[in-house]
Amino acid sequence: MKRWNAWMVLSATAVLLGFTACTQQERAAAPAVEDKVFALTTDSASLRVSFLAGELADLRVTERVEAGTGKVVDLPRLRAKLTLKNTSSDQAARLLSGSIEYMDAEGKRIPLAEGRGDTTFKFSSYQERLDPGMETAQDIEVPFPVVALREKKLRDIRFELSYIPTPYREETATIRVSVSQ
Repeated sequence: MKRWNAWMVLSATAVLLGFTACTQQERAAAPAVEDKVFALTTDSASLRVSFLAGELADLRVTERVEAGTGKVVDLPRLRAKLTLKNTSSDQAARLLSGSIEYMDAEGKRIPLAEGRGDTTFKFSSYQERLDPGMETAQDIEVPFPVVALREKKLRDIRFELSYIPTPYREETATIRVSVSQ
């Protein structure tokens, strides 16, 4: 019986060592991945939607590739920082979502490849409302069409914003009181 237990311990140890060696080889064989960044140049990335003024800053396209081979691991994504400010004196807004469309030189939409999803985003920080004078900022990351990157067809980015406008008023009421003993 003791011989049988020793044999099982040795067998289990050998299997475990073999498995460990295989997983270390797989980890060592995995290629390094690096980000390939393309900056988008623009004259002005300011935008205005009704009484909301803002800016898309730090516009860049990032795709992940294998170091050395250049093989694409993750398809390109547009990244930017969106800031919006309510410039109205009598309107508030509840920000819901936005989307981005890519346009070519003829003004036609550049579609994403099938299966890439869509370019909509939601506002992450839920606010009751964006009152007059208030400002908010959010990072955006959406898919970018491969054809626009490879063939350099991109001319414009169309930005769409969904929000609920509500009237905003501040009023004062006076209540007459007296102190009694």
